[in-house]
Amino acid sequence: MLQIILIMAAGIAAGWILRKRTFKFLNTLLIVLVWALLFFLGVEAGENKAVIDGFKELGIEALLLSIAGTAGSIALAWALWKFIQRKEGGKR
Repeated sequence: MLQIILIMAAGIAAGWILRKRTFKFLNTLLIVLVWALLFFLGVEAGENKAVIDGFKELGIEALLLSIAGTAGSIALAWALWKFIQRKEGGKR
């Protein structure tokens, strides 16, 4: 954990020192690195027998959480919209 914090601190320090310079390749490099990290995360998950064996249950739980999260967001957005309309007196 200390290594991670030190690496982040070194990155912050380098960013602060080099903040006035522009690196045109940096955005592309970051995208490639994120894709590589996602790929290796998938490889790691695919190697884990417990994850593969529990994939059906994990999928069902993920589906239920997604549906509940979406439904809750819609309900709260609708309630907020009604509250704002009531405060404004129905004016648009």
